[in-house]
Amino acid sequence: MTDPVELDVSGAGSGARLYRQSIAGCLDARIGTHGLDSRTLAAWLDKTAAPLAKLKAAHADGSLPLLRLTREEADIVAAEAALAKLSVGAKMIVFLGMGGSSLGGQALAQLGGWNIPGSADVEQRKRPRTRFYDNLDASTLALAFKDVDLATTRFVITSKSGGTPETLVQAAAALQAVDAAGLGGRSAELFLGITEPTRPGVRNGLRDLLTSRGIPVLDHPTAIGGRYSALTVVGLIPAISRGLDPRALRAGADAVLQQALSASDPSASAPAVGAALAVALAREKATKVMVFMSYADRLQRLGAWYVQLWAESLGKGGQGTTPLACLGPLDQHSQLQLFMDGPREHALTVLRVKNAESGPVIDPKLAKLAGLDVMAGRSVAELVSAQAQAVPEALNRAGRPVRTIDIEQLDAATLGGLMMHFMIETILAGWLMDLDPFDQPAVELAKVLTRERLSR
Repeated sequence: MTDPVELDVSGAGSGARLYRQSIAGCLDARIGTHGLDSRTLAAWLDKTAAPLAKLKAAHADGSLPLLRLTREEADIVAAEAALAKLSVGAKMIVFLGMGGSSLGGQALAQLGGWNIPGSADVEQRKRPRTRFYDNLDASTLALAFKDVDLATTRFVITSKSGGTPETLVQAAAALQAVDAAGLGGRSAELFLGITEPTRPGVRNGLRDLLTSRGIPVLDHPTAIGGRYSALTVVGLIPAISRGLDPRALRAGADAVLQQALSASDPSASAPAVGAALAVALAREKATKVMVFMSYADRLQRLGAWYVQLWAESLGKGGQGTTPLACLGPLDQHSQLQLFMDGPREHALTVLRVKNAESGPVIDPKLAKLAGLDVMAGRSVAELVSAQAQAVPEALNRAGRPVRTIDIEQLDAATLGGLMMHFMIETILAGWLMDLDPFDQPAVELAKVLTRERLSR
């Protein structure tokens, strides 16, 4: 049995470490009676053996296509070609879609600088700007098409089923705006769709709408749900649009997957250890909230993506824990008090990045005038690093469980690896809880009731 407390995940072929996971801050040796003892942890790792075996079997027989995605090439080529064609003459690309049709793409695009003020370098300025509309608000949608040059704006519309009402409304509104601008005849070059292929007897409103205008449509994999689609064409299009290497994303994801598939037992796979830990803390220590706290602006939307993944996959039948995304140092000043001194129902995962850039170095004279002598001659990166080390330590001293994930270099391979890590972790946790991590039965009722109200 491998020691599960500290596990390294290395990149495919390179041997370079993508990240290190440590669960030491969740064990009784660090936080006393509020942590798991070695015997309890071992017992839950043993229970995770069956879900891990199920994962390996699903990879072997191809019944879980997500696990075969990491070594595919054809869809990358198709995504690159479709985006290249769409981008001709474009100054902005607008992504329309809800939930899993948007959050994964946002997490990837953010690594490329989207939604990071002042981050655009010379190469990024050569690319079309990026916008995501991932919520339906009448006021926002009314304004969405008024401040853009529609002749140089392109739209990517994503809905797995093709029947999501919010996305169909977005699509119709965008088409109407283009028509009103006298550009309806150019619809085929201004729009791109992503939805499931045509299936006999199954209506796909988005495909019908777009193909009626001759708009090209890429196939969304039928057996990969929206919240698991970040590494499919759904996430690849926004990733490539921001200059990320899609093959590097897939290679990082494959490294994590291969570690899981080759693991002799759950203790040798970081996601399997994470799944065992999460369920054990919930069952043994009454953990109710899983806090995802990253110390990098470029991981902020990864937190939002994780929240949907965990909540929608595991919140069923009265089970599950509430995921909560935070950003350090920001949320040290808004939520840390609760985590430190509130009810003992929070478990934290803290993502820390080894900074490649130091940021501004503070002038000693200014530091002294500000009463911040400890920062004299020190860089911003040093302060953030100190906080990222101090906060988990402080939480541990308060008896609060903290898992840390230390990232060597935040790049496409690492982000792909982290996404695969959390997808596998979520799948294994679901099977460990005897749940189906792929369905979402409660959500369907709200959709039915919405349509009933509109039909009155």
